[in-house]
Amino acid sequence: MAEERGGGVPGGLWSGSISFGLVNVPVRLFPAYRTVPTGLRMVTPDGVPVERRYWCPKDEREVDRDELVRGFEVEDGSFVVLTDEELEGLEPRKSREIDLRRFVEVAELDRFHFDRAYILAPAGDSTKAYRLLAAAMEETGRAGIATFVMRTREYLVAILARDGILWAETLRFHDEVRAPADVDLAEAPEASSDAIETMKKAVAARSRGAIDRGELKDTHARKLEALARGKRRAGEGVVRIEEEDASGGAEVIDLMAALKRSLAASGEGGGVRDAAGTRGGGGARDRRDPVEPDLASLTKDELYQRARDRDIPGRSRMTKSELVRALS
Repeated sequence: MAEERGGGVPGGLWSGSISFGLVNVPVRLFPAYRTVPTGLRMVTPDGVPVERRYWCPKDEREVDRDELVRGFEVEDGSFVVLTDEELEGLEPRKSREIDLRRFVEVAELDRFHFDRAYILAPAGDSTKAYRLLAAAMEETGRAGIATFVMRTREYLVAILARDGILWAETLRFHDEVRAPADVDLAEAPEASSDAIETMKKAVAARSRGAIDRGELKDTHARKLEALARGKRRAGEGVVRIEEEDASGGAEVIDLMAALKRSLAASGEGGGVRDAAGTRGGGGARDRRDPVEPDLASLTKDELYQRARDRDIPGRSRMTKSELVRALS
């Protein structure tokens, strides 16, 4: 089984080897891109982040996640329900190998088929085979066509070499790429040679030797961040969520219960005021009362599971604070 990790840079997404003939090149796969979040989320006017829920329009009710199944839509608009076992049976056999099937001219690759880029970094103690393969592919202008399995899916990739580094571009399948005829392009009239020459001069006037990487900036994201930070400094439009401290009451009750047990064990039943201001009596009562755990320290999923076990109505629509209150 291929070693798979998260998208973080230290370990990469996948590790294995490029394999063809008797050649075996250990590599690690890293995403070539990173998504820079803009920080926008959907919230209510008072700043509470909203959540996505599943709604059944037929029954007009919210559907819990554990009620969902997966279906394949067929031509008449109906769905064929597929079980997890059936879907798992379709998964490709996991492997540590990128099966490099053939080499082609780089010029033969249609860029429209490129989907997502990854960096193939050398792995293992020796990088000699990696360097040799990268140099040979780059000098001959060749790209490798290969397949490999990551998680539960098989990918078709083009492996390219540039500046001594191997890259993998996942390829879109042929039926995913639109043809010009699909967008109903009108047939363009023949352009005159004079018009073509004029256009070529306009192109040459703006031509540069290389791309200025300083121009490759997301100006909208920068303006958005500057706007938000400027409003924050001015104190405009800032909303703060005052999360109710649901753990406060639980801590007091736990402390009082512990004190009562301690006094009961020492034979002092003088009574200690509890969270409601009443006096605790004997130790027998305290031993009968179970101590509620610190609910606020649980995750929302754990709270939801407890609410589900107790059949608390409306639990699927509750926030974490509401779940804590309901369970308390």
